[in-house]
Amino acid sequence: MFSRYKKPTEKARPAANRAAPAAAPEAAPATAPVAAAPKIQRAAMAPKRTQVAAQAAPEDKEKKRKNKLAEVKVELHKALLDNLNLAALETASDNDLKSEIVAISAEALEELGVVLNKEERATLHQDLFDEVTGLGPLEPLLKDDDVNDILVNGPKQIFVERAGKLSLSDITFKDEKHLLRIIDKIVSAVGRRVDESTPYVDARLQDGSRFNAMVPPIAVDGSLVSIRKFKKEKLGVDDLVKFGAFTEEMAAYLQAAVSCRLNIIVSGGTGSGKTTTLNALSSFIDNDERILTIEDTAELQLQQTHVGRMESRPANVEGKGAVSQRDCLKNALRMRPDRIIVGETRGEEVIDMLQAMNTGHDGSMTTIHANSARDGVSRLENMIAMAGIEMPLKAVRSQIASAVNVIVQASRLQDGSRRMVSITEITGMEGEVISMQEIFRYERLGLAADGKIIGRFNATGVRSAYSDRFKSWGYNLPASIFEPIAAQ
Repeated sequence: MFSRYKKPTEKARPAANRAAPAAAPEAAPATAPVAAAPKIQRAAMAPKRTQVAAQAAPEDKEKKRKNKLAEVKVELHKALLDNLNLAALETASDNDLKSEIVAISAEALEELGVVLNKEERATLHQDLFDEVTGLGPLEPLLKDDDVNDILVNGPKQIFVERAGKLSLSDITFKDEKHLLRIIDKIVSAVGRRVDESTPYVDARLQDGSRFNAMVPPIAVDGSLVSIRKFKKEKLGVDDLVKFGAFTEEMAAYLQAAVSCRLNIIVSGGTGSGKTTTLNALSSFIDNDERILTIEDTAELQLQQTHVGRMESRPANVEGKGAVSQRDCLKNALRMRPDRIIVGETRGEEVIDMLQAMNTGHDGSMTTIHANSARDGVSRLENMIAMAGIEMPLKAVRSQIASAVNVIVQASRLQDGSRRMVSITEITGMEGEVISMQEIFRYERLGLAADGKIIGRFNATGVRSAYSDRFKSWGYNLPASIFEPIAAQ
C-alpha cells in the first residue's frame, strides 16, 4: 500500500500490531455469561449499567479518552518507526509523508481494533506528523502566533505566555522519555548535546527561536525547557507606537539620536522587550553603513543591506573550541564596522564595547539587564570589575560617561504590557559621579478595574543636551516635544 517510503525488508509486524491479537481471547469470557443468562436476568442487569454510566463524570470520560488516544499515538509512533524508511523521507515532500502516515496508521488501527471518528483521526495524523518531522506536542504552540514563550516544567506541565500573561496549557508529553527525546532532537540538529555530564544547553531552533533546556539530575522534577519564540514579522517603530510602547515624540527623539550616531544602551529586565526595542532603533540606521552584530543567540532582525552577523559558541565536550562574545567583538574591530551592535552585554566584553564606542564606532548599541538608568550604569561598573580589570572607580566612570550617550529603559509592567518607561541622557561627570538627565518618562496614574495600568508618557521639561548636534545633522526637533503635559 505504501511501498514508496516503507522499509524494504519487513517480515514481522510491529510490536504494537503483534500485541493486538493477544487481547482478543480476554474479551470472550467477559461476554459469554451475559449471552447465556436468562432474559429476566439480562433485564435486571441493564439498569445497573445505566446507573454506572450516569455516575461517571464527563471530566473522567474526557480524561480516559485522552489517555486512550495518547496510548494509541504511542503505539502508532512505534509502528511508524518500524515501517518508515527514514533515510528515504529526507527527500519526501510533506504531502507524501502525510499520505504515508495516514496509510500506515489506518492499517495499524485496523489491526489494533481501535475505532476513531473523523476528528480524532485528523488530530492523530497531525500529532504523528509533528512527532516525525517536528517537535511533537510543542509544534502547535510554535505555530501559534499569539504565544510568545513556552515554558516546560516536566512532561506534564507546559505553560505559555500570551499578551504578557502565563497560563497552563492542556498539552502534555507522555512521559519524561518522550520529553528527553524531543530535547535531544532539538540540540542534535545544531550540533550540541545534553546529558548527565552536560545537563544544560542553549540552542536555536530552525525558525530562530531561543531554546534553553536543563535535564535531570539538575532538574529535579523533570526536564525544564524554555523557548522564547522568534517573531517572523519584525515590529517597526510605527507598530510599537500603535501598541502604546512609546509616543511619536519619543520616536522622533530616538530617530534623531540614532541617525546622529549617539551610543545607545537599551536597559531592562527579562522579557521587557529589549531586543524588540533594539530592532526598532536599528531601523533608523542608514542603509549605506556597515553594521556588525554580535550575539549569544542570533535574534536581531536588521533590514539593512550591509550587515555582518556573528554568534558566540560554547565549548565542546572536551572543553575546547569556545568562542565568546568578547572574541567576536575583538575581531569585529578589525572588520571596518561603522556600527557595532551587541545583542546583550553581560560580562567581560563590556570593556571592549565601551572602547569601541570611544574609538570611532559612534552609533553603536547594546542591551543590558538593569531596572533603571542609574542601575544600568552601576551594572556596567560591576561588569568591568568582574572582567578583572583593575582601574580606579573614577576612571571607570569617566570611560562610561564618555562612551554612553543615551540609556533607554524598557519595562514589563504588572499587567503584562511593555513600555519604554524612561529615556535618559548621560551628560558627563560631576566630580566622581556620572551626571544624567531624564528626557521622557512613563507616569503611572492608576489601575483600571480589569487590572490594566492607566498611565501616560510625558516629557520632563529638560531640553536635550544634544540639541545642537541634532541641528548640525539636520534634525531640528521642535521645542514642544520637550515640554511636559500639564497635570489634569
